[in-house]
Amino acid sequence: MDLTFASMGSGSSGNTYLVKSEKTNILVDAGVYVTSIISYLNMLGMGPGKVNGILVSHEHVDHMRGVNKLMERSSRIACYATQGTYERIEEKLTYMLPENKRVIHSGQSLSIGDIQIGIFSLSHDAAEPVGFTLSRNDKKIAIVTDTGCVTDEIREAIAGSDLLVIEANHEKNILLYGRYPYSVKHRILSDKGHLSNEDAAYCISEYLRTVKPGVVPRVLLAHISKENNTPVQAKLTVSNILQEEGYYVGRDLMLDTLDKNSMTNPIYL
Repeated sequence: MDLTFASMGSGSSGNTYLVKSEKTNILVDAGVYVTSIISYLNMLGMGPGKVNGILVSHEHVDHMRGVNKLMERSSRIACYATQGTYERIEEKLTYMLPENKRVIHSGQSLSIGDIQIGIFSLSHDAAEPVGFTLSRNDKKIAIVTDTGCVTDEIREAIAGSDLLVIEANHEKNILLYGRYPYSVKHRILSDKGHLSNEDAAYCISEYLRTVKPGVVPRVLLAHISKENNTPVQAKLTVSNILQEEGYYVGRDLMLDTLDKNSMTNPIYL
């Protein structure tokens, strides 16, 4: 086992992912309540004191709600965020020790323990949002949520991943005819908003061309809206478009959805 992945929640109410090796434990965002994060960590036989670092993608509360309280529980947790993100959240991080502040930027590579981190820009209505790849030996995980479009930088970053976590936020027709006000619909549909099921499917199709021969990657649909999508709809739309592109679930990839309120079973790579 080189890497293990588990989601502790993925959606507008909170996003937190755990990526770990035998020696290193990293949270990507900490947007669910700290009590839930600690409960999930305990289920995996570890507590906050075992967390080496938190990678914060951007300042929205559903991605950083639990960061400060986690650092209160353990003085060893380092926080990694861009300068733009820190400018929005630093005054809320009252328990962050100066030595645990790490400023990161797009295009940077760094290591936390024995896990290598890649950082790339996202297109979202936040100060300086970024996505992450996490690698160890020949295994790679890519996490792409909260972006309104898929850029060449994103495509390059996720290429060859063994596990891709990608946003499938909304079904366009459900959003368009739903109860959200026009201004919110416009924000979600914009290049600074969120990926639709269709957007995710075409990104996955391009990504599958980069997968190593003989590898059947895992793809997890994330940040699914409770108002404008369902897990069943997300998987159906993505599967149908992939079939049109010549890719079949079960043959070319394993496709699942992430629950917005509960922890997944760990995935071992």
